[in-house]
Amino acid sequence: MIISTTSQLQGKEIERYVGIVSGEAIMGANVVRDFLAGITDIIGGRSGTYESKLAEGREIALREMEDKASKLGANAVIGVDLDFETVQNGMMMCIASGTAVVYKDI
Repeated sequence: MIISTTSQLQGKEIERYVGIVSGEAIMGANVVRDFLAGITDIIGGRSGTYESKLAEGREIALREMEDKASKLGANAVIGVDLDFETVQNGMMMCIASGTAVVYKDI
């Protein structure tokens, strides 16, 4: 399945728009990770722990979105947008959304 942030697929013709699909992932943070990230913030540098959690959340959200599109009979999702938010108690949320379509090669 093609997943794209663009609204067109080069060399492909969109035959049918199936609908909007989304995938969500809410990742919990813990006290040790928060503490270590705080130290990183104080001394500078990147927080590899949080970066890996963000990457994990992104992959889960994209996979869930792709699964929903596939169940609707789509073979691509276009106009994909990723949104990251912090929710209560240090929880991180990633939402992937886009338009499920059926395309054919030109």
